[in-house]
Amino acid sequence: MAEVSEDVLAELREVSRIPRADIPLQKSPLYTVFLSVLPILVRFLFRIRYRGVHRIPRKGAVILAANHTSHIDPFSIICGVRRRTHYLSKDEHFEKFITSVVMNTTGQIRTHRESGASDALSSASDVLEAGLAMGIFPEGTRSRRKEAPFLDRVGKTGVARLAASHPDVPVYPAAIMGARDVMAPSDKIIRFWKPVDVTFGEGVTWNQWVVHPDGGALDEASIRTLIESEATQQRTAMGELYRRFTEQVLGTMAALGAP
Repeated sequence: MAEVSEDVLAELREVSRIPRADIPLQKSPLYTVFLSVLPILVRFLFRIRYRGVHRIPRKGAVILAANHTSHIDPFSIICGVRRRTHYLSKDEHFEKFITSVVMNTTGQIRTHRESGASDALSSASDVLEAGLAMGIFPEGTRSRRKEAPFLDRVGKTGVARLAASHPDVPVYPAAIMGARDVMAPSDKIIRFWKPVDVTFGEGVTWNQWVVHPDGGALDEASIRTLIESEATQQRTAMGELYRRFTEQVLGTMAALGAP
């Protein structure tokens, strides 16, 4: 593995830094109650099993990246890690009474479609700067496929952009299996009796990945060349790294069992 100085890695971060939204996170005192009660309730009502959850630290900034086939996916992750986890949620979830109560109680972040992905990532950056857990679905939305495989192996590069902007924050891939059988997209029925398995993989930071021979495979000289390149070349090179990181995260999710 290439040895790269801390100074060069710090300069690389400046290339990929996401500007903060600087919008205060919504206070959610009921989240403590939510975290005390919901995991017990979920384990009682659902046939849910967790593997590798011990890998997730109890404190500090983390990015939790999982596949997405059902409305219950965020709750499957939150109930497993048992810590405040913020997700970016669409406007529509805040416009209906029942879902708005859930969104506001758990401190989820309202995103506006017209403002674009950059504002959403800025809000996510605020979560990580605060040392909290950020949940993200690299596919961007729930899978609408009718048959397996449901996982989109291309995905969106938001997870990579967040990782690069916060290069010492670990990204933990997770595979949620069976959630679609419990509640498929557009389904109004919750099948409590269907089993759900959630597996968490090993975490990796951007700084670890970018120099690893099976990851970004960059050494100090190549990083320096990227930093000093002109803007268009720099964006292209970073875009290629973002795409490779995202595809490897999705590949790990598939290897963990994501359908």
